[in-house]
Amino acid sequence: MSFTPFKTIGLGIAFSPNLKANLYEAARLSLFFNAKLVLIHVGSKSEDKIKKINTILDFFKPENLDYQVIFKSGNPVDVILNASAEKNIDLLIIGAAKREKLVKYYVGSIARKISRQAKCSLLLLINPSIERLPCRHIVVNGIEDPKTQQTIEAAFYVGAKLNAEKLTIVEEIKQNEIAVKVDDDKSLRHANIIKQRLRQRENSRVNHIIEDLPQEYTSNITVKSQPIFGTQGYSIGHYAQISRADLLVMNAPTKMTFWDRLFPHDIEHILTELPTDVLIIQ
Repeated sequence: MSFTPFKTIGLGIAFSPNLKANLYEAARLSLFFNAKLVLIHVGSKSEDKIKKINTILDFFKPENLDYQVIFKSGNPVDVILNASAEKNIDLLIIGAAKREKLVKYYVGSIARKISRQAKCSLLLLINPSIERLPCRHIVVNGIEDPKTQQTIEAAFYVGAKLNAEKLTIVEEIKQNEIAVKVDDDKSLRHANIIKQRLRQRENSRVNHIIEDLPQEYTSNITVKSQPIFGTQGYSIGHYAQISRADLLVMNAPTKMTFWDRLFPHDIEHILTELPTDVLIIQ
């Protein structure tokens, strides 16, 4: 499985105070990735709305930004998902909500439904900005999964396009892989030996993935591997937060079941409290 660069970027827009910041973020990414931008508004079309969008995006005219606007009334989830399919959008940008009086971001109910059903990659933005904020540090999951190679390649591609300085591949190792009860010095040494072997195994697996990537993606960025032990999804989110990552790149969930809704894991931990901007690779 190989990553295909983004060709069409989608953004659901509302005429809220964040409109300009959202449009600037989406337009910049479209130019960085040399992609077309499709703006989706759930609501009626009017000359005032078109004029407002065009006026904001006039800033990007000298760079020949390629964009179109779709107006359609209906259920927001259905409208955005249908437009994404019709326009072959391969990266959909979604804004996160901020909890009142708290510096914490989460995915709202409509955005969460879109996140669970979208067939394309998703970028969840926690704090869109008119001024470009540099993306210096990217964290990407390195878990053992068929999708991981594509996700790591996508992270390197994005890092190259955004001129990131550092990329950390986090391998989340489940605690049950140690499976040693520590109650004396001997068992502690045994547990540490197992942990070291697991770290070596994970680093070797990840290094093989990196070796196969195009050199143009890997040559100008500092790469680090970081095995961590804990709950998948929660652990990497916490790591991204404490390491002050600018972007967290994750595999898309395989398939949501009823039980996944009751007992959140992996990507659900991330959606509940976003540690930074999150890119989910489909």
